Amino acid sequence: MIAFLRGRLEELLPGRVVLDVAGVGYEVLVPMSTFEKLPPPPAEGVRLLTYLQVREDAHVLYGFATQEERDLFALLLAHVSGVGPKLALAFLNGCSPARFREAVGTSDAAALAAIKGVGKKTAERVIVELRDKVGVSEAWPQASRGGGGSTSGSGDALLALMALGYKQAEALKALAAAGPRDTVEETVREALKRM
Repeated sequence: MIAFLRGRLEELLPGRVVLDVAGVGYEVLVPMSTFEKLPPPPAEGVRLLTYLQVREDAHVLYGFATQEERDLFALLLAHVSGVGPKLALAFLNGCSPARFREAVGTSDAAALAAIKGVGKKTAERVIVELRDKVGVSEAWPQASRGGGGSTSGSGDALLALMALGYKQAEALKALAAAGPRDTVEETVREALKRM
């Protein structure tokens, strides 16, 4: 697997770049978010995180400016049936990884379906197949920030509800309905009453 490339940027086109690495020109397909972050060619020391797709007829490199973009791309390919590289790039072109996680975590199919090339059924399938994978990983940073701006115990309460088997979206709705309480235990008890 090729994890990253570092070299001189020779060509820069929307969706495609050519990177000269030790005299070898690598064609790399990139989302628009990465394209917008790259300097105009020729530029030395450009580094792209990569994902190599090996097909029967070709080896295709995809490049990303951030680890978050590459992880989302790989997650879509590995866990959502019917999503190939072209559609995974469409998701990255249509929204940031943070906005994508928010849409999946809150089951906002309309936000995903608004992305060019993504239909309603595909958006719903993405939510169903990624909800647990995206939601749980987002809960930990949210908990460390104290639940995104509410009381410091709400993040712990969210994790407690998820540990009990509730989905993140359900837990967030119940916590919002319960409102802030003095202790995590009280918050969880009130949220459970609203489940």
